[in-house]
Amino acid sequence: MDYIIEMNHITKQFGDFKANDDITLKVKKGEIHALLGENGAGKSTLMSVLFGLYRPEQGEIKINGKKVDINNPNDANKLGIGMVHQHFKLVHNFTVLESIILGREDTSLFGILKTDKARKKILDLSQKYNFKIDLDAYISDITVGMQQRVEILKMLYCDNDILIFDEPTAVLTPQEIEQLIKVMKQLADEGKSIIFITHKLNEIKAAADRCSVLRKGKYIGTIDVKTTTKEVMSEMMVGRKVSFTVKKKDIKPGASILEVKNLILKSKHSGKNILNDVSFQVREGEIVCIAGIDGNGQSELIYSITGLRQPDSGQVFLNGRDITKESIRKKSDSGMAHIPEDRHKHGLVLDFNLQENLILKTYYSKRFQKNGFLKFDAINEYADELIKNFDIRSGKGAYSIVRGMSGGNQQKAVIARELDRNPEVIIAVQPVRGLDVGAVEYIHHRLIEQRDSEKAVLLVSFELDEVMDISDRIIVMYEGEIVGNFKPGDITVEELGLYMSGAKRSGGNGENKV
Repeated sequence: MDYIIEMNHITKQFGDFKANDDITLKVKKGEIHALLGENGAGKSTLMSVLFGLYRPEQGEIKINGKKVDINNPNDANKLGIGMVHQHFKLVHNFTVLESIILGREDTSLFGILKTDKARKKILDLSQKYNFKIDLDAYISDITVGMQQRVEILKMLYCDNDILIFDEPTAVLTPQEIEQLIKVMKQLADEGKSIIFITHKLNEIKAAADRCSVLRKGKYIGTIDVKTTTKEVMSEMMVGRKVSFTVKKKDIKPGASILEVKNLILKSKHSGKNILNDVSFQVREGEIVCIAGIDGNGQSELIYSITGLRQPDSGQVFLNGRDITKESIRKKSDSGMAHIPEDRHKHGLVLDFNLQENLILKTYYSKRFQKNGFLKFDAINEYADELIKNFDIRSGKGAYSIVRGMSGGNQQKAVIARELDRNPEVIIAVQPVRGLDVGAVEYIHHRLIEQRDSEKAVLLVSFELDEVMDISDRIIVMYEGEIVGNFKPGDITVEELGLYMSGAKRSGGNGENKV
């Protein structure tokens, strides 16, 4: 059988750590080939070898049956290989057009940039794939979903035939995911070959033809997606059976822990209300989930509660005490944990090592310092404990630089730090984004464990399955307002979608529905 890509016996090491251990991957022309594995299984590393970002210690790569030497991404591009990275590679103060043509600019005799041909080609591509995008908008001003479209257009503009998507759905809404899968199928029908890295078995079932599974740096096998169940795939991935049903006991919520009253936040640019008179409570022993399509004020609401932004009016209470204007450290010390939406921007210091990141909110406590000097033995012991308890995987353990860790293990580090402080309220924004099914099961278990310990949990999620499975109460936000407030058993996914899109709403911040 002819393969467009053959990666034979690839081994890639970082020091003594084998990220890829004798892996063979073969991809057919015109197929969507999923690459499945836990966080740290070696998927992104293997694709970085194919894209020329890493050089393997052993193995060979063949494209269309011919052995090739890929030293860098320029070599990969010449061979028709493009890649959309998990963390986008875009220049934030460039326009969409400038970002797409970067490195392939057309200039006049005097070095003046010519964009007419490029603009027409990109507009034709965006129309063909139904990408509604403003070519003159700045990258910093567009949503993450739009940023991903820019990355895809970069590949299509370069006429790449082999397209690598590394965790492409991690930051997308359900609607955007559906649209992306349609685009991927359209590209495959046109003869392009797609490698699709994901943890999400539903997406593999919806999009892929075949799936190769990696576990702890080793190749486990390749299966036909149509004839293989999700249960079999998950067991291949994590080496054990995984439960897809969230089990939680009935519990009666207690006193109000977190209360938000009449919160208003105005846009810095337009002066319009991003948050419009938002009020709700989270009680001890309950998980309240904020559902909605991305960009409807969820991020700004969390920023206002946690102290990243000051609201224009309204109040935030923790255990009956007004904490609206308190510092982030005071809020944290008062019992507020925050698992942020953007782990790179608000959750981690990427150039610090893992143990330094694990004590970011407690380094000043007596446990970790004396007379202003850090107690490194205590810090190291604590980090090792959290690494073990939360299964954080990295090449050098506590001394690993966080920037070099996989996205899922970075997320586990944030969750470990926040939950281990025994908080009163846990504010979790997309806490399982980018995690494999085994880790998702574990994180959900930990959040339910917090709820069963009579803690309050405020969850923001764009995953409707997660919203319906683990919440005790669902608040729907649309255009900065609460338009519905429900118990999961009282609403269908389809009806929830209508509230999320603004087609339905209930009055009075939705309180009449509970």
